[in-house]
Order: sequence, then C-alpha cells, then structure tokens
Amino acid sequence: MGNKGFKDLAVWQKAKDLAVLIYKVSNSEMKSVDFGLKDQVRRSAVSVASNLAEGDERDTDKESVRYFFIAKGSVAELRTQLQIAHESGHLNGTMYETLEKEYATLGKRIGKLIQARRTSPRL
Repeated sequence: MGNKGFKDLAVWQKAKDLAVLIYKVSNSEMKSVDFGLKDQVRRSAVSVASNLAEGDERDTDKESVRYFFIAKGSVAELRTQLQIAHESGHLNGTMYETLEKEYATLGKRIGKLIQARRTSPRL
C-alpha cells in the first residue's frame, strides 16, 4: 500500500470516476426519471467506491474482503437500476451500453481484488 492508502487502488480510482460520471449522467440524461430511482442510482454508485475505500482501510484482509464483497454487490445493484432506467425510457441506449460495460468490467476487477486479498497477505 502506498502513501495514499485506498486512493492508490486502481479499482477505487475507476469506481470513483464512474460515480462522478453517474452524477453527471443523472443530471443530464435522467431528468425525467422519478427522484427515487435517480437517488438510488447515485447511492449505489457512491457505495461502490465508498466500500472499496473502507475495505482497504480495514485492519485485516478478512475484514477488507467483506467490504469488497459489499462493493461488488453494489455494482450488481447499480447495473440493475441502470437497466430499469434504460428499459423505462429514462437512459438512452448508448449511455446505458457504456455504463453497463464499464460496471461489468469494474465488477470483475473487484472480484480479482477479492481473490488477491484472500490469497496473499498485505505487505
């Protein structure tokens, strides 16, 4: 782990960048969606980055992995919400496909982080 802690994790950086994108997209493309879905999309996106950060700051790999699994679950939650927004006409196909691809990849990267923390101790 570097001097910045969780901020050194490439997977956290990507999750944070995607959360910022979700806020921008929800402001521009999801104007007509009801507040509940828009709010939940935002919360899920923030949850991914937040749980990665919290997990990385935990004292043991076992504790870290628990939070990483929560982050991975938030990715699935968000992908579901984005699909609902798309299918209900509140998110255009191009943006939906972009976000779906990015979050599917992020979920895989979190899975790899989980495996790494399960099998090798932190230095």
